[in-house]
Amino acid sequence: MKNTVSTLLKQKQSGDKITMLTAYDYTTAKIMDECGVNSILIGDSLGMVMLGYENTLPVTMEDMIHHTAAVSRGAVNTFVVADMPFMSYQVSVEQAVINAGRLIKEGGANAVKLEGGADVCDVIKAIVKASIPVVAHLGLTPQSVNAFGGFKVQGKSLEAARTLIADALKIQEAGACMVVLEGIPAKLADIITKKLTIPTIGIGAGNGCDGQVLVYQDMLGLTIGHTAKFVKRFAEAGELMRKGINDYIDETKSGLFPAEEHTYKIDDEVISEIIREEGLE
Repeated sequence: MKNTVSTLLKQKQSGDKITMLTAYDYTTAKIMDECGVNSILIGDSLGMVMLGYENTLPVTMEDMIHHTAAVSRGAVNTFVVADMPFMSYQVSVEQAVINAGRLIKEGGANAVKLEGGADVCDVIKAIVKASIPVVAHLGLTPQSVNAFGGFKVQGKSLEAARTLIADALKIQEAGACMVVLEGIPAKLADIITKKLTIPTIGIGAGNGCDGQVLVYQDMLGLTIGHTAKFVKRFAEAGELMRKGINDYIDETKSGLFPAEEHTYKIDDEVISEIIREEGLE
């Protein structure tokens, strides 16, 4: 059954936790879809984990459309959410609606995601008015990394906590169908989740949220270097890949690969004639 805005809302109402993972390509999306993941996020995190940038800021609309289209072709039942990259919705409401429409029309997404609270409510309203579902994103918003002075936990002071609660209510009123809560204290995320009627998806926000999202490279042990505190490695796929690649190198160099079972045959009479014609006897 296809996951939709309605089915995800019903999960919140029934207490059935929503599962969301990032994906950036057809093969990964197809595996996740077959496993029954509720939602796939094509995050602008692709700038870091797929394209090697230091942060998400250089990611373009063309990058997002390209990867979203690949994921959409592999996700049959999964609800596909595409990030709106930096400066694709900040310049004007009109530009934001146009870019959101491209992610739906060209990328095949089911919804778009954008960062911000009260300051983006006019954008949310306009996109929703165009019949495009919007997922909001509060807390540690990576596109604001320069303003924050780095990737830091948000909402720890009384004033900051109050602002996050107010922003959550405002983006819900503006028409957001779901909100990602990133890098905020678990107890604050729990309060926000209880106050909202729309689902909350946590990442570094505790288990009181209606669902969780992780970057799949992080949860499968593919990430090189620092891993955030909130990440749990559910598998060590990176080590498995390294072993497979090293075994391939060794067997290729030693001549063990390809073995006879990996090769195609030809009639001995045919090859004998070819050898005679080419003077290789």
